[in-house]
Amino acid sequence: MDDAADIEWRVSPGLTPYPDALDEMETRARAVREGKAHELVWLVEHPPLYTAGTSAAREELLEPDRFPVFEAGRGGRYTYHGPGQRIVYLVLDLAKRGRDVRCFVHAVEGWIIESLADIGVDSRREEGRIGIWTGEGAEEAKIAAIGIRIRKWVSFHGLAINVAPDLSHFGGIVPCGIGEYPVTSLEKLGAANDFGPVDAALRATFPGFLRSLGASKIIA
Repeated sequence: MDDAADIEWRVSPGLTPYPDALDEMETRARAVREGKAHELVWLVEHPPLYTAGTSAAREELLEPDRFPVFEAGRGGRYTYHGPGQRIVYLVLDLAKRGRDVRCFVHAVEGWIIESLADIGVDSRREEGRIGIWTGEGAEEAKIAAIGIRIRKWVSFHGLAINVAPDLSHFGGIVPCGIGEYPVTSLEKLGAANDFGPVDAALRATFPGFLRSLGASKIIA
């Protein structure tokens, strides 16, 4: 592992078109793999859309004409992205960080859980379910989704935290193939209604995430 590796931390204002994000990730991942660019943590927000992962089942796209649908190339099934949702794309060189996909995904989950705890929200993994969950009983719901792709040991795609999206937009799909539980948001939980505290928490807990993969210096 390379303790001197630099990671760029980028926050894009406004709504980033999804095809542009895919192109940027593909280009950056290739450059990272070739040693021509720094690794990247990229925080974005998208216009309303649905994405299909490599395991997406057509019958789980309930309203195919509601929003544009994109083939994402990541793992997982259908998910929603839209305004009020913080997307974090991770272009990281796992060849320097243990070459362990399971460890990487577990670390991403832990990073989300730590970040949410930083703003006062208890969340957790649930055995047999994708994503990060909060609440108990009738209040149990999904607060964050994870979809990772790794090519030649460079990761791209990443995670999505529901800050203040229109939760009705999730009704056009079966989110991540899990129809028996709802989705929720930080706004609904009374924790946050804008990206400021969420972004700050992600940045504050990022070193702990890196320590599980190999320490690095961050480019501001």
